[in-house]
Order: sequence, then C-alpha cells, then structure tokens
Amino acid sequence: MLCQAASQMGIKMAILDPLQGCPASSVCHEHVLGSFSDGDAVREFAKRCGVLTVEIEHVDAATLEKLEEQGVDCEPKASTITIIQDKYRQKKHFSNFGIPLTDFMEVDTLHSIEEAAERFGYPLMVKSKRLAYDGRGNAVAQKKEDLSSVVASLGGFEHGLYVERWTPFVKELSVIVARSRDGSTVCYPVVETIHKDNICHIVEAPAEVSAKIKKSATDVAEKAIKSLEGAGVFAVELFLTEDDEILLNEVAPRPHNSGHHTIESCYTSQYEQHLRAILGIPLGDLSMKAPAAIMYNILGEDEGDAGFFLAHQLIERALNIPGASVHWYAKPEMRKQRKMGHITIVGPSKASVKSRLDKLLQRDTYDPKKVSPRVSIIMGSDSDLNVMKDAEVILKKFNIPVETTIVSAHRTPERMYDFAKSAYGRGIEVIIAGAGGAAHLPGMVASLTSLPVIGVPVKTQSLSGLDSLLSIVQMPKGIPVATLAIGNAENAGLLAVKILAKTDPELTDKVLKYQDDLRDMVLEKAERLENIGWEEYLK
Repeated sequence: MLCQAASQMGIKMAILDPLQGCPASSVCHEHVLGSFSDGDAVREFAKRCGVLTVEIEHVDAATLEKLEEQGVDCEPKASTITIIQDKYRQKKHFSNFGIPLTDFMEVDTLHSIEEAAERFGYPLMVKSKRLAYDGRGNAVAQKKEDLSSVVASLGGFEHGLYVERWTPFVKELSVIVARSRDGSTVCYPVVETIHKDNICHIVEAPAEVSAKIKKSATDVAEKAIKSLEGAGVFAVELFLTEDDEILLNEVAPRPHNSGHHTIESCYTSQYEQHLRAILGIPLGDLSMKAPAAIMYNILGEDEGDAGFFLAHQLIERALNIPGASVHWYAKPEMRKQRKMGHITIVGPSKASVKSRLDKLLQRDTYDPKKVSPRVSIIMGSDSDLNVMKDAEVILKKFNIPVETTIVSAHRTPERMYDFAKSAYGRGIEVIIAGAGGAAHLPGMVASLTSLPVIGVPVKTQSLSGLDSLLSIVQMPKGIPVATLAIGNAENAGLLAVKILAKTDPELTDKVLKYQDDLRDMVLEKAERLENIGWEEYLK
C-alpha cells in the first residue's frame, strides 16, 4: 500500500524483503531480496536509497544507527525504532515524559512476578518485551498458580518479560499521528478499534466518543509522538477507561492497521502522508471526505485452499456492497488468523456502514431497538407525545433510525444534562425537542451540545402555544434553536431529514422524491378542481 501511494506520487520505491514474489514486489520500483534484520543486507540496501524508512519495527536498529552516523537519511530515526521495538523500554520512555499509562513492572524471576501480582492483583497481563504483535507475546495469569505456565508460554524470563496492571477499558481507540521533518505534528480523526482474539478485527471511523474524549486522546497521542525523533506516520493505540481516562497502550512507528480506512475515507491516506512526511513534502489534508467508514480485516478462517475459498467468497460479497473497497494483499500462504487483506466501507453515517458490514458478513442481526439512532426526539412530558409522534412518523418514512423519550428540563435536570452531553458520543446527529409553557428544554439542551437542535412549541391551554413559541424562539446569542410552527412536529422531522441528507446522497434522492410527490399531489388536486368545479369538488 505504501508502494501504491508512491507510484501515484511519482516516487520510486525500493523494498528489502526476504520473500521472492512478496506482496509489494509487484508494485514497487525495485525488490531487493534480503532480511530487514540482517545488518549487512540493510547496509547494502541503503546505498540505493535517498531516504530509508521502515514498514515494520522489528528491524536491525543498531545498523540503522550506524548508517545515520555515516550520513544515511533514516526516517523515523534509529533511536525511535530502538525505543519502540522493546515494549518495556517504550513504557519507561513514555512514563518519563508524563504520558498516562497503566502500571507496569519488569519481571525476571518467579519471585519478582509473584511480587508484581501481589502489587497489581489478578488478572495479570504478562508481556514479552520484544517481537510481540497481533496478540503474540501476551498472556494473562488469572491466579498465582498460572504464573509458571504463563511465563513458560512466553519463552521464559530469559526471553525478556514485564507485567502490566489489568486495565478494565470500555473502548480501544487509536490515533494516527503524522510528524514532518521539522517536528510539527497533525492527527487524523480518532477511531475505535475492535479486537478479536487479540487481533484487530474492525476499525470504526470516527470513534463514537465525546468531543472531550477525542481531544484528550489526540493530546496524549501528539505528546507521545513529540517525545520521539524522526518523521513519518505513527499509530498510537489507547485505552478509554470507565472513568473517561485515556491511557496509552503502545505506539507503532509506521503506517498501521487502524489507519487503513484512510485510503478511501480521508483526503490524504496514511501512506501518502508517510511519504510526504519523510520526504519533506508539506503534509496533506487529513480530514475525512466521507462522514463514516468501517474497516474489516480479512483474516484467515482456515488453512490453505479452504481458507482462500472462504476469503474469495467474502470478497465476492464485498463487490456487491455500496461504498465497499477490497484490498487483497496477495500473500502466498493462507493461515488461520493471518491478515490476508481488508475491506473498507464508506457511507453517509455510522448506521449505514454498520448495516452494510452486517450484509457483507451475512449477519441477520437487524433489530430496530439495536440500530444506533441518528435522530433523538425528546419532550418534557408524555402529554406532548400526541404532537411529537408526528416527527417519528416522518423519520421512519425515510428509514432513519430514531429514538423517542421524555426529558424534563425542570423535573429531571440531571437526566437532561446527561442526555445532552452524551448525545454526540452515542452517534446522534440531530435533536428534536418539544416543549410547552415555559419551554426551556430545547434551549437548555442546545446550550449543552454541539448538535443542531430543532424546537417544537407545543400548544398549551392557557395561551394556545404562543408562550411556548416565544420562549423557544427568543434564545440568547450563541445558543441557536431552529424553531418551527406551533405543534408542527412533522416539519421538525422533515428538517432533520434535510440536515442528514446534506451528506447522504441516497437520502437526498428520497427528499427530492418526497417533494415531487407533494407537487404532483397539488397539481392533481388543481386539475380536478378545474375540471369539475368547486361545488362538485367539495361534495
């Protein structure tokens, strides 16, 4: 994928890889046979390169350091590779720079690991310092009696081990950070990574978390990368805890699985960005050009031909999914759980790409109660429901997932606060708020969220809804609420549809058809009136 990006940019890419006919050999400018862990091979390879970069961190870092001393331009720097390839050293480095981490401790004897377990408790995460990735090199001890077998499964203490306190996280997040040659950094949108058997399985972009958490994740990621040396793209994997704390898990000094979606979903892919960074070309626009994306790793489901058959069946289905792009890596050997390719699906909303993924995976999981709502309808009392139901009716006509509930600004202020603060993180895109009398609900919610709020004045017995209308429409500067006619929740639903349609071509077509149907209905009535006259028309 790095070679493909280089080809599009007119950059000649040579690769050092030990495998004849390796995946990149068909798309690179030159393939040199040799191991990236062989110092002599790396030195010889470097002679033909203007800039030397890495696609995997398990390289001969000592050789890279010597090459730098001889004037070879290595990006990122050998010092960074040295830190990253030893995960315990990586933890110590980031701890020294004040990066939030889970507690960790080096262990080299049974006594030391027992002490660590007493300190951190069980379950206890035990990790290899080096050559650990995709779940390899990690093991969990559930109790003291497991320690010896867990250590043995990781190659023994002589292999180099450390332990981490178990982190009960609610989400795993990732931030791709690009660092230019002058040290400036930019961050791609925060994504959520979903793992299966300790291997990245699905990546959802952007992550459905609050703006505050996104900023915290970006800040931690950027601070971590600024502590390293050299240019390129880096992946920062993070834990989000139950207390909304962001903890750094680990860093990869290269393009990463959690950034594959950027090829289709962002204006500048992580691969193009890596090349821009290491060559000193200005960094590109890293914003998303699609509102939502989901990346699905094609993992080997079986060995050999049987595994290839299953993968090709999946690819065939993907080619019939709107917004889906297939990336097949052409690895010659199929093994269970091996990453053989990936599929990225882009679409107008997170709900739509998840639905398309369900179709791809032939999951018969559609349940209206489980589909993430895009619009939330709230009201201060169930007495408003007879009016507000019209908004849900119109939204369902356009097949837009919606939730309807009661949130009182006066009687349940804490619930209102929690609702407004969590709406964005839950994937809500528009809020419709109905209120009568004092009608504070729409404005209070609007003051607590970045989402558009549509206010529906509900008719009251005392002033026929005029009090509600004036209350909602007279919002102070800086707190906008789109206020509609008294009792017109149907128009609120239609306005929400049009807001969503701005980034959804399919929904735009439905809106245009709806408007055409209205026009045709009026024209049909006009023609009938003209043909038969008003007396007959009113009968």
